[in-house]
Amino acid sequence: MEKNIEFLYQYLNNAAPTGFEYPGQQIWLDYIRPFIDETIIDNYGTAVGVINPGKEYSVAIEAHADEISWFVNYITAEGYIYVIRNGGSDHQIAPSMRVNLHTRKNGVVKGVFGWPAIHVRDRTKEETPSLKNLTIDVGASSKDEVLEMGIDVGTVITFEDGLTELNGKFYTGRALDNRMGGYIIAEVARKLKENKKELPFTLYIVNAVQEEIGLRGAEMISRKLKPDVAIITDVTHDTQSPMYNKITSGDIACGKGPTLSYGPAVQNNLLNFIIDIAEEKKISIQRSAASRSTGTDTDAFAYSAEGVPSALISLPLKYMHTTVETCHKDDVQACIDLYYEVLLKLEAGQDFRYLK
Repeated sequence: MEKNIEFLYQYLNNAAPTGFEYPGQQIWLDYIRPFIDETIIDNYGTAVGVINPGKEYSVAIEAHADEISWFVNYITAEGYIYVIRNGGSDHQIAPSMRVNLHTRKNGVVKGVFGWPAIHVRDRTKEETPSLKNLTIDVGASSKDEVLEMGIDVGTVITFEDGLTELNGKFYTGRALDNRMGGYIIAEVARKLKENKKELPFTLYIVNAVQEEIGLRGAEMISRKLKPDVAIITDVTHDTQSPMYNKITSGDIACGKGPTLSYGPAVQNNLLNFIIDIAEEKKISIQRSAASRSTGTDTDAFAYSAEGVPSALISLPLKYMHTTVETCHKDDVQACIDLYYEVLLKLEAGQDFRYLK
């Protein structure tokens, strides 16, 4: 297996719940160190690889590292654990899922989201999963036994599922949102290094924390870096599978290329610059529109300080916020290629303002 694919599997299979991203961030930093000149790490764990530090003009390319998860919220006398969300975790997919509870002193403790058998549920009022009736079973018979395992209120919990492939074309697993973005920007750094490309500006390769609870990591690091341009990568919904309404959600498909977004936070001159390059290099793209905010770290960069010209390159994704998030390998490579070509075309001091 090639080193970049080994990194991809190691990075995706590592747990990095919001607020606890640091083991995954270390994996990411260790991979990109040969391709960068220095690093910046902030107080909450956002990691930045820097190429050409100290230039007057700077560009940031960014992804976020955190994944949705759960917190232990209450432990019953019988040893069952009730949870609350850490980010946008979906309670409806939880029953019968295996989980890892990440304790401070005892490492990972295994557990399962239990659910009553169909035979014993009340057929007159079908129970649906909710935070009121979902519990985790760690094989304990009392609260004291749970506490002895190192589990307490505030212990963070992730689903166990790891990365795999479908039909040789797709990656599938948990946390592709958005560690696949972290992989994409790391590969851009590798491609620049291996092709010996010299950029005329400082490039910040940013892997931010805490996106899933309100873009917090990007908010902090954007104020520190103060880039002149920011291009963000995240995921967007593939709307081809059943239960999606293309009229309201857009017409996006895995395998048809990166999606470029329109919206108030997206600076149109920068967006058009990217579109022109995609057309010139024959990189297929798709388009989407956001009525107010993009809901991604693009918003945090765009509205930081005096405002940063920002754009969003999204990876089409099936089944977002599940353990079987699925993306097309060709789209991953197309995102890498588009970033690379855009960076080669950007000039130091390039001005994207509308009025001059």
